[in-house]
Amino acid sequence: MAGDKRMAGDNGLQVPEALRALAESLERALDANQSVLMMRHTPEVCTVYLGDPSGPQEELRRVGSISTVLANEMLSLTSSGTNRIQIGDQLYHFVRSFTQVGEKAAVVFSV
Repeated sequence: MAGDKRMAGDNGLQVPEALRALAESLERALDANQSVLMMRHTPEVCTVYLGDPSGPQEELRRVGSISTVLANEMLSLTSSGTNRIQIGDQLYHFVRSFTQVGEKAAVVFSV
């Protein structure tokens, strides 16, 4: 399957910090029945939001921020389109896409 990625945390492998952060965000998205959006507002920091990427920007809920280094690692460990990744003992299915929110580019993880 094209979106299959390595299984982090399986067979005693250390789970990368980027995948732990992604898993946390995906869990929040599942609980809220919304998507995760990451937008870079400064060169060093990406802001993480929950919400509907096609809705008004004002309705996005800011839930935190991560370093661009961590965000870039997250992108390198996932692929555009459908993903199926095991993080620890949890299997996650999501779609990674890109959109524009206002005048900012955004990466979207939809569960």
